[in-house]
Amino acid sequence: MSRSLPQVSLTLPATDLRQDAYERLMRYRRGLPNDEPLTQMLATQVSGGGALPSGLGLEPEPFNALLARHFPGLPGLRTVPRPLPNWDPRLLEELGELVQLLSLHRAGQDASEEWLSVIVATGCMANNHLWEDLGLWSRRDLSELMARNFPTLAARNDRDMKWKKFLYKQLCEQEGVYLCRAPSCAVCRDYAICFGPED
Repeated sequence: MSRSLPQVSLTLPATDLRQDAYERLMRYRRGLPNDEPLTQMLATQVSGGGALPSGLGLEPEPFNALLARHFPGLPGLRTVPRPLPNWDPRLLEELGELVQLLSLHRAGQDASEEWLSVIVATGCMANNHLWEDLGLWSRRDLSELMARNFPTLAARNDRDMKWKKFLYKQLCEQEGVYLCRAPSCAVCRDYAICFGPED
């Protein structure tokens, strides 16, 4: 039987709350490779940021397993209660395909890769840059997460395409669907939208 997700009420400004949650989580981290990005995501969620549903988009059982593995002994992490996002139903149909795509490219080094497959795929349902929607603090953090957990997939993004667009492009190519109007990305009029810095 699944346990319920933790809940919270806010008492500090969001930026102070995020930093406070980050510092508290870091005191309990186990020292595993994905502790840092998970700490960022959780601290962001505690402060009401990011676009992921409660529990980083995981069901209660895997979310509690994630907490136990990465932050053993952490007393009562509380996340901001948030309604389920009103995401485009067409995107939701692709959620399972994104999870499967990421899962196929897991590094096979840590159990958290399975949870991150779901978390990253869930982040793709929202509207901002993927690193922002996940609650990470920079695009570099996302690139490091992808390279560590999904190395063969990350290696394909050798021209620094924005991650959300890259993942959907991989789904399209997997299905043999090529929607770009240009013969190559370099001459496409949307090049700046897909590649380059994210502010």
